[in-house]
Amino acid sequence: MSPTEAIPPLSCTVVVGLGRSGLGAARLLHARGEAVVVIESGDSPELRARAAELENEAIAARLGVPLSVEAFQALPLPASVVVVSPGIAWNHPVLEQLRGQGVQVQGEIVPAWQASRDVPWIGITGTNGKTTVTCLVHHLLEQGGKDAPLCGNVGISAAEVVLQRRLEQGPRPDWLVVELSSYQLEAAPAVAPAIGVWTTLTPDHLERHGTLSAYRAIKRRLLEQSRLRILNADDPDLRGHADTWEHADWITAGPKQDLPAGIDPLLWIDEHDLVQGRQGPLFPASALAMPGAHNRQNLLLAVAVGLHAGLEPAAMEAACRCFPGVPHRLERLRQLNGITWFNDSKATNYDAAEVALRALEGPLVVLAGGQSKQGDATAWLERLQERAAAVVLYGAAREEFTGLLHTSGFGGVVRQVEDLEAAVALAASLAAELDCQGVLLSPACASFDQYTSFEARGDHFRRLVLAL
Repeated sequence: MSPTEAIPPLSCTVVVGLGRSGLGAARLLHARGEAVVVIESGDSPELRARAAELENEAIAARLGVPLSVEAFQALPLPASVVVVSPGIAWNHPVLEQLRGQGVQVQGEIVPAWQASRDVPWIGITGTNGKTTVTCLVHHLLEQGGKDAPLCGNVGISAAEVVLQRRLEQGPRPDWLVVELSSYQLEAAPAVAPAIGVWTTLTPDHLERHGTLSAYRAIKRRLLEQSRLRILNADDPDLRGHADTWEHADWITAGPKQDLPAGIDPLLWIDEHDLVQGRQGPLFPASALAMPGAHNRQNLLLAVAVGLHAGLEPAAMEAACRCFPGVPHRLERLRQLNGITWFNDSKATNYDAAEVALRALEGPLVVLAGGQSKQGDATAWLERLQERAAAVVLYGAAREEFTGLLHTSGFGGVVRQVEDLEAAVALAASLAAELDCQGVLLSPACASFDQYTSFEARGDHFRRLVLAL
């Protein structure tokens, strides 16, 4: 072999899944010179088109390949690294078997982390609120003159951003603003942001993680590895573990003196203003025109990041005043015949749906349903009793939710329909009949019984409402 002849690779990296995160990871790894093979269990016209794109870029892609040990044994090169999407359980038996054979298994966020070590990450996690905080942090930084792409569990994948900005000679960002789910974090234990933000913690994804303590530990690890930690003192679970943090910046959407002894917040709200200990009042909390006390917490978490990133309060106030909000999270769609329609498709669990109900004035018609999750429905049911004149239930959970409402003694109208289209039509007539102020889609469920994602569900709801 001549000195200029390429040395063939001895092993390959296998990316499992041809979703957006898998595509981004495969392209990034290939651009860094690694031998990459993508395997995908599905086989559809859309997947074939994606596979053809990769093949044109000299990345091998195989469709109709189930996640099995035999699939890996059939590869032309042995796998040294396996990259999995967040949708694949971290304790999947095949992944456990591969680990036992010495194969390194990692999440799709890891290649992005490894390829961007000289760019500071702002890692944002939490059960609820993380998308709003991620979008608001990105908005504050961009409006403040920083180059801070948004990526991760929202929008574009982190691997795609890193590929565009680093390996295609794009400008080096000042920050990467990365939303990180528990599914991503359990598969990426080495990620260590410059700034870590933890919004809330309530029981969620227990069918995947098993226990609340296991779920908490996954998120806590991200904050423990962050250089600066920002925590929400208004969250009961986080506040209950405050004494276990040696160094952290806390925020509260209430007065400083209402916090328990031992929590000295970086930011709080006094009467109507955001206040910081050293600087005093920063600007009015009303600068962010989003309903609900939870959005004041989100505002303070984002402003705390902005202060650490060197933004001036006046610049952040101006940015808050032009923040458009987050699609699918208490998104105000329209007002029709005196009734306001809200899209809260992102409320995929009881706690998120309860927060939305608390943020709005009743009486409401509430649309709920989909693929139910484990969790405590008590607070959600109590808030429905307070705010909802009627609940329209659709999808796979409609029978289960009907039982919950009847058992809780809900006094309003309860109706069942098969799908969202029928739910919207019924909600329109019920809202007029019961003299309601608004109609709220806040499913308290995953979307996967009828949709590919909560975004697809929310987009369909938006189209139905705008067509009324």
